[in-house]
Amino acid sequence: MSERTQALWDWFNGAPFRVLIILVVALIGHVIGNRAIDRAIAKLANFDLKPGPGTAKRQAERARTIGTVFSSAFNAAVWIIAVGMILGEFGFNLGPVIASAGVIGVALGLGAQSIVRDVLSGIFMLVEDQYGVGDDIHVQDIEGKVEKVGLRITQVRDKKNVLWFVRNGEILIVGNKSKKR
Repeated sequence: MSERTQALWDWFNGAPFRVLIILVVALIGHVIGNRAIDRAIAKLANFDLKPGPGTAKRQAERARTIGTVFSSAFNAAVWIIAVGMILGEFGFNLGPVIASAGVIGVALGLGAQSIVRDVLSGIFMLVEDQYGVGDDIHVQDIEGKVEKVGLRITQVRDKKNVLWFVRNGEILIVGNKSKKR
């Protein structure tokens, strides 16, 4: 090998090679993790946990919504760890960044209380099966059919064909006309 090729190889064998390995491992973890979550959610969506007419579709919708949350959280964790490891390879001191992230996290938590409230309310609403897609509900001053249920927002279409976006954290009382005893 020539001197120039040897120098290039020595350079690549250092931090660039380790960064490439980190990216490949993160990508493989991302793909495998998402497949595992998708398979688990598909099994959960098809499994009849609560026998009865019309409950299978509702359970499948709830499972898909929860699966989206799991996938997003998993992907965020994988890529945050990968970016941290890559920055470490380039000699970036992560101690102050992690300490600052704690302070920034507290500040964001205080500033984003309504978003956190909406998401937590959405999670509890899904777990408790208060209403689902296709249900006829009365929430706040709105009466209509639920078109979409998300962790943060529920979409309700009223009798005048108006689509309402209701934040889950603002729902204090909900009446479900479609629920059977």
